[in-house]
Amino acid sequence: MFLSIYTLVHVAISLIGIGSGLVVMWGLLTRRNFNGWISLFLATTIATSVTGFGFPVARFMPSHAVGILSLVLLSFTLLALYRFHLAGVWRWIYVITAVLALYFNMFVAVIQAFEKVGVLKAIAPTQSEPPFLFTQAILLGLFVLMAILGVMRFPGDAVRAAAARRQMSRAMWQGGE
Repeated sequence: MFLSIYTLVHVAISLIGIGSGLVVMWGLLTRRNFNGWISLFLATTIATSVTGFGFPVARFMPSHAVGILSLVLLSFTLLALYRFHLAGVWRWIYVITAVLALYFNMFVAVIQAFEKVGVLKAIAPTQSEPPFLFTQAILLGLFVLMAILGVMRFPGDAVRAAAARRQMSRAMWQGGE
């Protein structure tokens, strides 16, 4: 029973991460900054990777490698956004690592869909069949395109300005005490 609840929570967190990540990607492509969505995306994507390690398994699995890689990428995403405020090269590091983190979530979601959804499992039972490979190739292509367009379009100015306003606001509140 505990494993069922744990799985449900993990899946819910993953889906929230994917949904909020899609909003963040929309912001990258349309030159908008959705601070709240970015925070939600980062928190739930980190939680997805962390909770993925809580499943009982007997050996190291490919999902563990994806989780570790995702957490490494997300550490750069966090540094780029919160430490370096997207200055200089950190703007494109943020875009690429955020896009890759979402891609990893979607990559795993496709794998899970082909394992759990009957009609998908029937057309690709070993996940080496053309429908599965085609789906993963299309997904990868879309995310490569999203990364390229995001780097070209996303202005770090909006995020830096928002960070400066938050910092100024904090300084005003601390100075007023």
